[in-house]
Amino acid sequence: MEEIVIYSEEFHQSIEELVEILYAKEYFGFRVDCQFYADKIYDFIDFNVMKPISKNSPLAYQKFGKKFIKYKANNNTSWYIFFDQKEHKFLINHITNNHSQDFPDLL
Repeated sequence: MEEIVIYSEEFHQSIEELVEILYAKEYFGFRVDCQFYADKIYDFIDFNVMKPISKNSPLAYQKFGKKFIKYKANNNTSWYIFFDQKEHKFLINHITNNHSQDFPDLL
């Protein structure tokens, strides 16, 4: 059976904000590079959310999804992607990273 990955509007907005922040803070010199960084997050999710690498979300994060996967973007940044799963359907709800004030709760 085919897996279906659906992204919530909140998730899409978070990624759009990320692109703007990366560009405004000059992490990348060109907007297209910021978008490429964001696209790699989407690619990681599309190819990995159905693999058995997910973990159960800590209780405080279950409002974002019952499970999460970790994407290590580089040596400094890891992304935590929260989702819910029903059979072969995955709803991607929320994203945060290790620079967030909430990060210690995910250790």
